[in-house]
Amino acid sequence: MRKVIGVGETVLDIIFKNDQPYQAVPGGSVFNGLVSLGRLGVPISFISELGNDRVGQVIRNFMTENNISTDYVDCFPDGKSPVSLAFLDEHQNADYTFYKDYPNQRLEVPLPPIREDDIFIFGSYYSLNPVLRERMVEFLEYARDRKAIIYYDLNFRKAHAHEAIFLTPTILDNFEYADIIRGSDEDFLNIFGKTDMEHVYQEHIRFYCDRFITTHGADGVQLFTRDGSRHFPTTSFKPVSTIGAGDNFNAGILYGLLKYDIRHKDLPLLNREQWGKLISCGVDFATEVCQNYENYIPKEFAERYRNASQS
Repeated sequence: MRKVIGVGETVLDIIFKNDQPYQAVPGGSVFNGLVSLGRLGVPISFISELGNDRVGQVIRNFMTENNISTDYVDCFPDGKSPVSLAFLDEHQNADYTFYKDYPNQRLEVPLPPIREDDIFIFGSYYSLNPVLRERMVEFLEYARDRKAIIYYDLNFRKAHAHEAIFLTPTILDNFEYADIIRGSDEDFLNIFGKTDMEHVYQEHIRFYCDRFITTHGADGVQLFTRDGSRHFPTTSFKPVSTIGAGDNFNAGILYGLLKYDIRHKDLPLLNREQWGKLISCGVDFATEVCQNYENYIPKEFAERYRNASQS
């Protein structure tokens, strides 16, 4: 059975509404999508790091409850598990403040088994951090050598925009490893200072990777491939919280790759109808997450979606 392997940060998200703490949930950009996939019964391996503290134990227990293996989580004795404060604005978008206390030695974990046509997902600043880069490249080389489908979500926040020039060579290096690249319009504004996604694809991405998905919130989704571009609309609704929307869009795409049995060799051959099915899964997941305060699809939704996929 094909599985999904992810690498990324794990944090405890404390969500504030009207400047008052509302809920605390485990989070992290790659982590959020993997929780949703775990709830759908997809085998998951997650490479990450947590402190040997109360917060770390809460998150490890949560992973086990959601069918995510903790075998590749570095449990460090020095330092503390990271925490983020997420303040929701009037549009239910979050402004983050992070508190981190990592040890000097990080990601001291073995390589998880990866087989051909498994899916490897990575992204955000975690994949660009110079402290972790050597290990990140090791994971990426390992996944590429085994012909896994490599999915890169930029998730490049405004807080790092001042580092964009310094980090661009590493971003381009990540592009070269990727089989599918996904980013929001905001990501590319923060990195390249550009909002024209056709220009971003032609000038910055196509040379490295043919398949590029860009999300624009209520304005829909754009797909760019060697065969041209296509726009997909999204349903208009009032969100409860947008935390995890992009992460779960990714989860939907990955679930679609598994559901429709799309393998590494199939990627260059995907037609517009097949891409439409994948992006429809992504939109379904993102829409559902925006209607609750969790960072992932609810278990009830996962059960219904899984049953519908099997019928």
